[in-house]
Amino acid sequence: MSTYLPTLKQLQYLVALHEHGHFGRAADACFVSQSTLSAGLRELETLLGVTLVERTRRVVRFTPLGNQVVAKAHRLLREAEELSELVQSHGAPLAGELRMSVIPTIAPFLLPRILPRLRKERPQLRLFLREEPSAAAIESLHHGRADCVLLALPFPTGEVEAEHLFNDRLYVAFPKDDPRDPPASVPPSIIDENRLLLLEDGHCLKEHALAACNRPELRASATMIGTSLHTLVQMVDNGLGLTMLPEMAVEAGILHDTEIVARPLQADHAWREIALVWRKNSPRGEEFRLLAQELRAG
Repeated sequence: MSTYLPTLKQLQYLVALHEHGHFGRAADACFVSQSTLSAGLRELETLLGVTLVERTRRVVRFTPLGNQVVAKAHRLLREAEELSELVQSHGAPLAGELRMSVIPTIAPFLLPRILPRLRKERPQLRLFLREEPSAAAIESLHHGRADCVLLALPFPTGEVEAEHLFNDRLYVAFPKDDPRDPPASVPPSIIDENRLLLLEDGHCLKEHALAACNRPELRASATMIGTSLHTLVQMVDNGLGLTMLPEMAVEAGILHDTEIVARPLQADHAWREIALVWRKNSPRGEEFRLLAQELRAG
């Protein structure tokens, strides 16, 4: 029986290759050369005496055993991250490195308002930000690539702890002089499903907007095309339809220099919950709650 123990670096290489499915992209993600990553994986296989990855010119395919090893590697790497967090949690709060994933419908609108004050008041905090859609952000959290995630709820997050920050109201945005422009707020019943433009699949704001309207025909007829809120705004400004925007985007000036009017959506749950989430039982839980207070104050 082999007594060889894989190194954390070798496990990181293996997990990166499984995630990216390409040696070059995996090497870039690990900040090493492709030859270094390939050599590390070959050494791992040689010392274990098994084949984990089948290599061809075009395809990287993991063996059944390789997939099992990757699943175990994720858990081991997460445990190593938590060990590091345990040590760090005994230092000064909100000091040192912290990796936070933020979804694209929050990052450009909330962070510019918050980060200058956070840098000033927490100069020892080294905050590394990663913008990615909700599903990818939660995956990064559970695989240890992120320490916490700033996102909008409801969304399936798995085993996490969450700190509520605030509710972000939803607005309906449409061209100026639209004949259906109501005086104050927009009831879902007057939204034209054939003109509604929403973010494409993968953005939770689409689901929040559709759920708030509670009109099944909107899901069937709306055009899921926008890759960003800025893209949707440009389409509406060019008379191609109407869309829904979060209040934080409206307040941040996303409609400046456009001929677009935005009215609050009139519905029972016309908002999304902005929250900070982290892995359940993380030793840095108190630190994340403190960070949530800082974000809430912004």
